[in-house]
Amino acid sequence: MFDQKYIAACIQLDTNDNYEHNLKCAADLIGEAASRGAKLITMPENWTYQGHHYRDYAEDMPGGRTCTMLSELAKKYNMWIHSGSSSQKNPNPEDPRPLNTSMLINPNGELVAKYTQVHMFDVDIIGGGSFRESESKCPGNEIVVYDTKEVGKLGLAICYDLRFPEQFRLMAMEGADVFFNPASFVLMSGKDHWEVLLRARAIENSCYLMAADQCGVKYDGPTYGRSLIIDPWGNVIAKAPDYSCVITAEIDPNYRMKVKKQVITLENRREDVYNLSKV
Repeated sequence: MFDQKYIAACIQLDTNDNYEHNLKCAADLIGEAASRGAKLITMPENWTYQGHHYRDYAEDMPGGRTCTMLSELAKKYNMWIHSGSSSQKNPNPEDPRPLNTSMLINPNGELVAKYTQVHMFDVDIIGGGSFRESESKCPGNEIVVYDTKEVGKLGLAICYDLRFPEQFRLMAMEGADVFFNPASFVLMSGKDHWEVLLRARAIENSCYLMAADQCGVKYDGPTYGRSLIIDPWGNVIAKAPDYSCVITAEIDPNYRMKVKKQVITLENRREDVYNLSKV
């Protein structure tokens, strides 16, 4: 039952196009997190591979090498591992687009939940061209909250999902205690939006939020880094520098309940007037 404090960790990585190197770096930092007492860890988005040939590195989940490695590490260190995200082979053989998927693995090494990014970054930027993530990635269609009993109810989101407060509100209404938002957030928007949006999602829903980000320059541009762990009041309780590392913070269920009783936004919702047809 989720009634005890524990240490949680975000692993920040500077992923490149060397798959073997990326897996080794991740395994080393997971070991460091374990040595610091972490019972729950999260990884960044697309941490197994960053490059033009991402489709070649899509894996089965379960069954793929990434899932197998994380399962072994979860058992070895007796911890919950949230996989951030990596490319999953599309179960539809007629669709070549991989899925951007998170895995949740329990301390027995079992894959207990998966989430595929729902919101696709399809935009037309004035003076900056167009970008269609949906042309290269297949979106998911399910919001996922999983009750671990031990480390709370965990709400899963990925990167661009952060800009859709509806998703986080629905996860909170499902009882989420901790949100994940792994990312490969670009520098341009990250410097102005990353921390602001993350803190807002935590404050609005009185939840902890763990956001592991990519750092460094990728094949498509620089990322922002500065992974964060945020408490339910919106305080940043851990923040990463601009290199691969582990950050840790304490998750306290009693503190979350105290904040939830002070900021009663869920109770004060007005569903009777939330009707778009009236606007």
